[in-house]
Amino acid sequence: MARKRRSGEIFSMSFLDCMSCGFGAVILFFMIINSRGLIDSDQSKALQAETNRLEIEVLEGRKNLALARTSIQKLETEKEEAKDRISIIKALIAELQAELAKYDQDTLARIEHIEKLQSDIKSLEEEVRRLMAIKQEQDALGEQIRAFKGEGDRQYLTGLKLGGERTLILVDRSASMLHETIVNILRRKNLPESEQLLSRKWRQVVASVDWLTSQFKPGSEYQIYMFNNVAEPVIKGTEGVWLKADDGSQLDEAVRILRRTVPKNGTNMHDAFRVIRNMNPRPDNVIILVDSMPTMDSATSSKSVIGGGERLNLFSSAVDLIPSGIPINIMLYPMEGDSQASVSFWSLALRTRGSFISVSHDWP
Repeated sequence: MARKRRSGEIFSMSFLDCMSCGFGAVILFFMIINSRGLIDSDQSKALQAETNRLEIEVLEGRKNLALARTSIQKLETEKEEAKDRISIIKALIAELQAELAKYDQDTLARIEHIEKLQSDIKSLEEEVRRLMAIKQEQDALGEQIRAFKGEGDRQYLTGLKLGGERTLILVDRSASMLHETIVNILRRKNLPESEQLLSRKWRQVVASVDWLTSQFKPGSEYQIYMFNNVAEPVIKGTEGVWLKADDGSQLDEAVRILRRTVPKNGTNMHDAFRVIRNMNPRPDNVIILVDSMPTMDSATSSKSVIGGGERLNLFSSAVDLIPSGIPINIMLYPMEGDSQASVSFWSLALRTRGSFISVSHDWP
């Protein structure tokens, strides 16, 4: 059986498919071209911007380079000017150094001359002081009633007030004047009197009185009392009487009596200070030679041992007996174990406007 022929069609499905594909390819091609154009346009703008930025940096760099060249030229100019100034300053320094060296030589010569003059002046001043001292010694010797010869330069004493028309000397002759230590005091008390009189401390006290009496002014008056448990004048029969300092032989006798007096018994300052009150007229200067605080307030005492507090009370009550307005000068000699003595006697001297001296071992 013969097949039936199909009728022919102008546009079949295959043709339409091809046309669609072709049209889509064209569209795709145009889209790719358009996209490429946009990309190229963006890249071109970016490159242009980068180019502009680089051109600006180049311009800034050229500007900075020009400024740097200008600064360098300015610095070079300043450097040259500084070199010129340095040269001028160096020349000026050299000139000043030369001038200073010349002045230094002149100044050194002047200084040496001045020092020599000062040395000459000092030598002359020392010579004047030496001559004045000799003159004063000669004048003093001319006024001294009696002489005292010390060892070397030890016949001086600084700070003691020796003036006054009526001088009262109170000498402690208690047993403590035999030595500075308690043990040796007890030991020497048992020695013969001839040995006790050789005690170094007591001989120093007598020498001190010897020196003091040599300083009395002509026309003045004096009295010397010694005290232990009682107070009595060195020259017997002169109680309450002022003696004339012009009588040198009487002063020598007073010193001789002290040298023959043996220190013994306790210390009664009440009796000693009553002498100041009972003198008529009263003394205008009092010198006390002592080594320790009092141990009793009357001629006898039942106590064999007395403490520091009791001794201080005895001293305070004894001081109340001293009339006001009389300077009390203290010469304190060394004594072991009496720590309150220095402060107490110093306070007494200060309160009465007197002087306080701690006597050294080698005076006078």
